Order: sequence, then structure tokens, then C-alpha cells
Amino acid sequence: MVRKHTLLLLACLVWAAAGFNILRIGLMCYPGLVTPVTLLLSAVVFEVFRRFIFGRLVHKHTARILSYEEERQFFWRFFDAPSFAIMAVMMSGGIGLRASGLAPQVFIAVFYTGLGVALLLAGLMFGLRYIRAVKA
Repeated sequence: MVRKHTLLLLACLVWAAAGFNILRIGLMCYPGLVTPVTLLLSAVVFEVFRRFIFGRLVHKHTARILSYEEERQFFWRFFDAPSFAIMAVMMSGGIGLRASGLAPQVFIAVFYTGLGVALLLAGLMFGLRYIRAVKA
């Protein structure tokens, strides 16, 4: 068991690692595809995920974690059950999409780059919240 604010650090590490890996995949597909349009589309993907999904998720999970009455929690409680399910579906879908070859390289480059940066930023936001919780 860990202190509840440590759950924020675990969320930071998991989200940042996922974001880094997805960003890496996107960037590996980008050579030869860099145009103002593809960069703009990656920025749009980033902003949609940042604003409508991951920004809200960071806020929701931080509030849930800090509201735990007991100071010590099991380490897997940095997520709730629906979040683990969503992560599993996203990972399976992404792996399946790439393995199937149905998505063109430009889609992988644009989508994964935007998504990866948004995930990485979510991890960093959890890290900031961890630092604030430790200082408090």
C-alpha cells in the first residue's frame, strides 16, 4: 500500500510512459509526411484530446484520489475500473489498427503524434499535482 498522493505519481508515470510510446510511434511514421496540413491536423488531435478527454480525466482522478479518507491505498487505485477498461480498449484498438495495416502511415503519424503529446501532457499534469500534494 502507498500514500494516497503517491497514486498521483503513479498516474504521472503510467500516463507519461504511454504518451511517450505513442508519440514515438507517431514520430517514426512522420518522416516524409511533414507538411503544414499534417502538423495542423496533429495539433487539432492534440487539442481535442487535451481539452475534452485528458484534461477532464486528470481533474477527475486527482479529485477522486485526494478524497480518499484513508491515507494508505493499494497502488492500482490511481485508476478506477472504467479507466482501466478504457485504457485496455485503446491499447487493443491501437495495436489492432496498426497490425491490420488498414490505417495509412499518414493517419498513424498525425493521430498518434497528437494523441501521444496529449497523453504525455496528462502525465506531466499528474506529476504537477503530485508535487503540489507533497508540498501541502
